[in-house]
Amino acid sequence: MDQILSLAATNLLSPIILSFALGVAAALARSDLNIPEAVAKGMSIYLLFAIGFKGGVSVADHGIDGMLALSLLAGIVLSAALPLVAFALLQVMGNLSRLDAAAVAAHYGSISIVTFVAATSVLEASGLSSEGYMVAVAAAMEAPAILSALWLISRGGDSRRMDDELLREIMLNGSIVLLVGSFFIGWITGVDGMTKIEAFIVSPFQGVLCLFLLDMGLVAGRGLRSSSGVLTPGVLAFGVVMPVVGATCGLAAGLLLGVSTGGVALFMVLSASASYIAVPAAMRVALPEANPSIYLTLSLGVTFPFNLTLGIPIYVAIASALTGGSP
Repeated sequence: MDQILSLAATNLLSPIILSFALGVAAALARSDLNIPEAVAKGMSIYLLFAIGFKGGVSVADHGIDGMLALSLLAGIVLSAALPLVAFALLQVMGNLSRLDAAAVAAHYGSISIVTFVAATSVLEASGLSSEGYMVAVAAAMEAPAILSALWLISRGGDSRRMDDELLREIMLNGSIVLLVGSFFIGWITGVDGMTKIEAFIVSPFQGVLCLFLLDMGLVAGRGLRSSSGVLTPGVLAFGVVMPVVGATCGLAAGLLLGVSTGGVALFMVLSASASYIAVPAAMRVALPEANPSIYLTLSLGVTFPFNLTLGIPIYVAIASALTGGSP
């Protein structure tokens, strides 16, 4: 417990968390502070490219083995199964329609790449390493959750099919394309490629992440302010309970695979996070009748802050305690 509290305190006082808190506070206070959309988009492109490239370089340096394939398979299974768990929890904790519950569940099977990036920063600060291919696992966990949501809807008598538009939305989503593409660029160019652009993707990374999380705080704060009458206490509680359930599943997967302490922590983070980029875009096409104020506020306004402030330190501490690693 002391280890968890120490990590949580350190994380809460880190620049990235305080930047997010500033954004939330500014939005709740109705400040006119604003990050231009083009700037926010540019920062997200930078972060996705940097994390993907560094992951590819790590895989090139480490080499490919059976553990990579097993980890990818585990990520796909988790992404497909977690929406079923989330949907069942929502039937108990919330009073949502089947359509809205399925849309929310899809978000909790997919992942938040920004939460993943923040977790890698915490691991680096703690002196813990992780497998570079975890970036590929993150990319693999984006789409299966959407298919599970469509299956849940079909079980209720509403036939939603995987048409060309939805398939394109899922597979060619910008975040997935950039993450996977930069991963392969890093893999192909290896350490030599990293040496050439290290000054661009390593040194500025933390500063860009701070500004990006400031913008995320503004978005989350506005969502919380505008949706106070939409979310019931049970649904809000789900936004905290489901990450813990997901992290437990990720913990089991990481321990069964035998990955490093950092790898176990990242499996927990990926399973605990909720998408607010790729899945909302797909839901607009697949389930346009679903209420975005519910699934966006839950994923970005409740689960994202929880993981960022308390979740990540807890996951890292548990992974360290169970694998013998030390933060």
